[in-house]
Amino acid sequence: MSPTRCPVLQLRLGNDWLPICERSALIPGRGVAALLPDGRQAALFMDRAGRTYAIDNRDPYSGAQVLSRGLTGTHDGRAFVASPLLKQRFDLETGRCLDDESVVVTVYASRLTPPSIES
Repeated sequence: MSPTRCPVLQLRLGNDWLPICERSALIPGRGVAALLPDGRQAALFMDRAGRTYAIDNRDPYSGAQVLSRGLTGTHDGRAFVASPLLKQRFDLETGRCLDDESVVVTVYASRLTPPSIES
């Protein structure tokens, strides 16, 4: 019997879906950083319900690529990540800073592809 592959997380960049990592690399409540083809970084997250999120990894307050290392939580039913440096919280669906609505980080559309069977 052939092995079953894990679902793959993909990000939408322009008109294309880019495979980033297997779902098994995502742990609920923890972030993962991914280098994109243009040199930017994305911070990837998965919640306990299996929903995936992807935002820019760059903390707009410090300029450091650290949002993937932030603490995740919810506020009014909305998933967020708090920067590990200055603790500002960013909504994982909209990218809007919950502590200063004038600041927004890029959000990437994400999806999990169904598992495939290798032959």
